[in-house]
Amino acid sequence: MTLWRLEWMRLVRTRRLAALLAVYAFFGLLGPITARYMGEIIARFGGEIEISFPDPTPVDGIVQFSANASQIGLLVVMVVAAGSMTFAAIPEMAVFLRTRVGSGMRLLAPRFAVTTGAAAAAYSLGSGLAWYETAVLLGSPPAGPLLLGTALGCLYLAFAVAVAAVFGSRLGGVAATALASLLVLLVLPIAGLLGGVGRWLPSHLVGAQADLVAGGSAGGFLGAGGVTVAATAALLWWASRWIAAGEI
Repeated sequence: MTLWRLEWMRLVRTRRLAALLAVYAFFGLLGPITARYMGEIIARFGGEIEISFPDPTPVDGIVQFSANASQIGLLVVMVVAAGSMTFAAIPEMAVFLRTRVGSGMRLLAPRFAVTTGAAAAAYSLGSGLAWYETAVLLGSPPAGPLLLGTALGCLYLAFAVAVAAVFGSRLGGVAATALASLLVLLVLPIAGLLGGVGRWLPSHLVGAQADLVAGGSAGGFLGAGGVTVAATAALLWWASRWIAAGEI
């Protein structure tokens, strides 16, 4: 069995793939419904308080999905990534692989590619369902900006998995890897508030989908996209070096 097939089977048999697909599909369907009926929901449970909401638009349906995907969806991705990228979680397996595969990148590549591919597929599924549900309930959102925003969101997920790879190559516990990775992803947008560098950071891509559908310029995300690609490559190189240097 190759390392690629091993990672695919682990993703499927542990139901991690099913969890990713289910979470993003759920929010893909829920987001537009929430945007469409938010006024009625508040009116039903708001008692005598009257709150006026503007008529929902197709943009609102995508924004609702994007907000949930960037929070709860990302949390699920990081838990799944930590389970895959924590190399020494099973010490016997780590020793077995290190004694048979000499390159750290050869050990890392299948885990990163399979995990990132699963996260990107789940996010794309949720985006597709959000587009369909929004078209049915609110009108069709622009397809081009939605596709570009989805691609940039997938790029950010690749960066997030690479962050988990770095911590997973050094830490022995899945929980520790997940918490450390999430801490970095939470601190990054805060750091972006200092010195006006936020538009260059990978965290800038989190809002790309909603911003582009709302009419934002794609040029505003080129810098962050380039930095994200470079940072992801650097993190993978770093993680592969640590994996290769691990004790047997």
